[in-house]
Amino acid sequence: MLTSRAAILALVVCVIALSLAYPLREYVAQRSHIAQLREEQARMEESVQELRRREEELSQDSYVEREARVRLHYQYPGETTYIVTRPEDEDDAETDTGPSEPWFTTLWRSVEEADSPSLDGGL
Repeated sequence: MLTSRAAILALVVCVIALSLAYPLREYVAQRSHIAQLREEQARMEESVQELRRREEELSQDSYVEREARVRLHYQYPGETTYIVTRPEDEDDAETDTGPSEPWFTTLWRSVEEADSPSLDGGL
């Protein structure tokens, strides 16, 4: 049988458990949020280190010169630069010729077609 002392003790234990449940849940949620923020901070620090390394590379004249020569095909006066294209690249350029007429001609033709009445009576 359940005595009154046992019932009161069970009630007190339930009240204590319920009063601690919300703060405990908030504590766990905050710890999770702190862990996410620390991961984000680590990613940001890596990004900053990468940007500093890139800044250091770009401050070197030799690197900038090399990039200008490779990417932009720059050269010094008096130098001759040759660009070699592969046969596959030329085939792709021939097949991708684009439209045969300008875009505004197509647009004007569609306006004229919309202005002229159809011969089938509409519907």
